[in-house]
Amino acid sequence: MNTLFSWLLLIMNIFPTGCKIDEQSSNKIKGNEYNLSVPDKIYSLPATLYEVSGITEIDESTIACVQDENGIVFIYDLNKNETVRTIFFGSEGDYEDIVRVNNTLYILRSDEVLAEIINFNDKNFKRTVYPVNIPGKDCEGLCYDKKNNRLLFAPKEISDDNPDNKGKRFIYGFDLKTKALIKGPVLRFDINEIEKFAIENNIKIPMKGKKGEKEKPDINLRISALGIHPVTNRIYVISGPERMFYVFDMNGKIQYLQKLDNKLFPQPEGIVFMKNGDMLISNEGKKDLATIVRFNYKSKTGSQPL
Repeated sequence: MNTLFSWLLLIMNIFPTGCKIDEQSSNKIKGNEYNLSVPDKIYSLPATLYEVSGITEIDESTIACVQDENGIVFIYDLNKNETVRTIFFGSEGDYEDIVRVNNTLYILRSDEVLAEIINFNDKNFKRTVYPVNIPGKDCEGLCYDKKNNRLLFAPKEISDDNPDNKGKRFIYGFDLKTKALIKGPVLRFDINEIEKFAIENNIKIPMKGKKGEKEKPDINLRISALGIHPVTNRIYVISGPERMFYVFDMNGKIQYLQKLDNKLFPQPEGIVFMKNGDMLISNEGKKDLATIVRFNYKSKTGSQPL
């Protein structure tokens, strides 16, 4: 009996928080660095940003935002919790996302038109428009791929009659040197692989299936936002309509997925990473004001660029 008790004490000392260790190990394997249930801060945005649709980092305390209806960039100070400047760049339209590349801002309209604002900090900024003609409908996701000097676009709806492509989602690239769309997709996400990953890792997400048939994960992947992590170089994707959060490597292989809580994320539409790895996710307003939910980057060791 004493021997058994000694063994139990030894096991408890080695694994003092057993369940938490398992959870942390699982998250590390899956490639997620954030606890999406415990934000570090929530910012309530003003009424002018009720339909905030895209956000991008300007500096350590400032972001730029666009909203669905107006051709206006809102420069928002996170420390002051207020808009400190507005940039009028276009007429009314369905503006879905924004990204900064050095001193230039790029704003994506849902009809695949890209606005470029060079020297956005200057009152006499230069504005150019590019009709990029991405193969897809309702283009909402935009981010900067610094390593390849390109922008990445994600259409929310595929536009392809090929039945082999119904289970795939495509990311397209815009070459910043030539200012032209790169021919063909630069990344592919396979829904069958995502479903397999969810089953193999026992991830709790909604399931679907006809009565009497075996259920399978309900994955639609209708991309509303994407961003590349500055430390791990993984690509983070949000599917707004289904409130799903995905992490892929830069070859399109799934690393992590999770269903987002509808109270924290009533309508997730934008994502951006600060230079230190902090992640911000924006939500359009529904019953309440629009919000930005912040998750500080805490994994300072063990994470290396891929």
